[in-house]
Amino acid sequence: METRSRTRAAGHGAGHFIAQRATAIALMLLAPWFVISAAFLMREGGYIAAIDFLTDPLNAVGVILLLAAALYHMMLGMQEIILDYIHKSSTKMALLLLNTFVPLALGAGALFALLAVNFGV
Repeated sequence: METRSRTRAAGHGAGHFIAQRATAIALMLLAPWFVISAAFLMREGGYIAAIDFLTDPLNAVGVILLLAAALYHMMLGMQEIILDYIHKSSTKMALLLLNTFVPLALGAGALFALLAVNFGV
């Protein structure tokens, strides 16, 4: 019986492990792209240059992918920390709920801002 419960626990974490690694790889590609693109395309800096950068469809999609990968990666990492180090069940549940809804709210706000810049929503 002991072995069976360990196997289930080990199998449950495999998807989480793969998701963390996949988002880390995505971030290793998207973050340098963003820094290099922003550095070359926004040479003079400022608000207008940032708006021009974000209105290019390729840049807008890249920024959306970067935000999604970063927020999901953050959520996965914080979930690990909460599950490993918070032992009081009510506190753990509250933090896990916050860990779900705060990245969703940040992502929705960022997506709305990006769409407002591009389409005048």
